[in-house]
Amino acid sequence: MPRLFTGLEVPTDIGFALSLKRGGLQGARWLDPENYHITLRFIGDVDNGTANEVADSLDRLTSSAAFSIKLNHLGAFGGDKPRALYAGMEGNEALLRLQAAQERILQRAGLTPEGRKFVPHVALARLRGATAGDLARFMAMAGRFEPLSFAVPRFVLFSSRDSVGGGPYLIEQSYALSEFVA
Repeated sequence: MPRLFTGLEVPTDIGFALSLKRGGLQGARWLDPENYHITLRFIGDVDNGTANEVADSLDRLTSSAAFSIKLNHLGAFGGDKPRALYAGMEGNEALLRLQAAQERILQRAGLTPEGRKFVPHVALARLRGATAGDLARFMAMAGRFEPLSFAVPRFVLFSSRDSVGGGPYLIEQSYALSEFVA
């Protein structure tokens, strides 16, 4: 039974730049750069028939136009009990439209609606035992976040194993977006 999600790949050079943020945060379990991605829609554990239907349904979204993303800050989920450190991005209407279209398509394929608000990000570390103060010190020491931009020519259907910290992620299918329009 595959565990699936849709997402965007992070180019190797951007992954390397993000990996330079690693270290110096107590309780952080850093993700490997080759596992950096932006999740668009978590699908979960599904049977092979549903996996095939999902893959076929996503083919309808290739008319979406390619776009660019700009990562421009560090952030964290969890408030006073931080649980993840991430690289966040500036607002992006094309990304939001693609994610919303995937949500509609996947619900039509019989999946339950995603219960969480979509917050696009690249997870850098899972946090365990880090305090809000630890995180604040880390972010202050990290200094200015130099924006990192990259083109998004496609989205992918990933599969993963149930593991600690995520990864390795396998690309099950890729979906090219239409020509980039500047």
